[in-house]
Amino acid sequence: MKFIHTGDLHIGKIVNDFSMLNDQKYILDRILELTVHSGAQAIVIAGDVYDRSIPPAEAVEILDEFLTRCSREAITVLCIAGNHDSPERISFAEDILDRQGVCLAGSYRCPPRRIRLADEAGEVEFVLLPYVKPALAGAKNSMEAVAGMLREAEDSRAAGAVRRVLVTHYFVTDGERLPELSDSESTVQVGGVDRVEASLFDGYDYVALGHIHKPQQIGNRNVYYAGSPLKYSFSECNQEKAVNLVELAGDGSVCVKRLPLKPLHDMRIIRGRLKDLMAPETAAQADAKDYIQARLTDEEELIDPIGTLRAVYPNIMQLVLCKNEKQMSSEYESRITGARKSTPELFEEFYRIVTEEELDGERRQIVEQAFEAAQEAARDMG
Repeated sequence: MKFIHTGDLHIGKIVNDFSMLNDQKYILDRILELTVHSGAQAIVIAGDVYDRSIPPAEAVEILDEFLTRCSREAITVLCIAGNHDSPERISFAEDILDRQGVCLAGSYRCPPRRIRLADEAGEVEFVLLPYVKPALAGAKNSMEAVAGMLREAEDSRAAGAVRRVLVTHYFVTDGERLPELSDSESTVQVGGVDRVEASLFDGYDYVALGHIHKPQQIGNRNVYYAGSPLKYSFSECNQEKAVNLVELAGDGSVCVKRLPLKPLHDMRIIRGRLKDLMAPETAAQADAKDYIQARLTDEEELIDPIGTLRAVYPNIMQLVLCKNEKQMSSEYESRITGARKSTPELFEEFYRIVTEEELDGERRQIVEQAFEAAQEAARDMG
């Protein structure tokens, strides 16, 4: 069986005051084209369908059009809610949509939803495990919550040897090795509360993950983040966005191929003096309509540099003045490094300075839970 694995669509996302709706509609069309061309039977969307729990109407229309086209092409869609989604909105009309080959899992279920698809070698069971807050699952942390939900899936598992695929949306680690993050993952928690150990998934032939925007394999297992299909921050400029084409053989062996996605507008960084960046030969080296961060090295004062650049690069998003950057002090560099720490890490450092003691495990967990609750409240307000 072949299926496409993607996730972290974040439909409705705004990046540096630019709406990404047209780019997202375009990339969903490319994903469907790749699915049809590759002969894949299904598309797996591993959470964060929308960028916020109450998406704009235009975002809902884009998803509706995509799911309708998938149904017309007889492509099964298996989709779960992520931490950015409203579980109830993702679950809306799920029993009706099942008949159209659109299988949704938004709200927490015990046991989790299981969808079976068949090929010439037999059945494949897809276990749909959406993002669930630990408290909702009666757990202290995500590791405990996921372990409990997977036990429920095993206890209710039907008899018969079938190949199994897990679709879920968590911060998954390989022992002490953490996945690589990007700047656009502002709500990812890197503390202990949100971590899930990949060894929990050893009973599955393939694990389709969402939550992390950089595509990557976790350890040596068939546990993969497909990554976001679009770049959502300039830290992702050097990433090649793609979807995973997963081929699951009759014996459960897995072959994973990356199918590159070409965006409507790429995201890239240009650097140099203003007059050099404005030169036609410079602009012609790539699509001038790309989303641009311009890093200006001019030492003299400039009048409206972003307005000047926009005449050539209409989708310029950011302007960075690099004047005197070589004289940046080591103290300032240290502060910049510290600013990249997560809020719980900064609080732990503050606690150590004030009390001259280390933050113990129980207090650290309280801090991480409070920070997660605050971010969730901020997302709901946004």
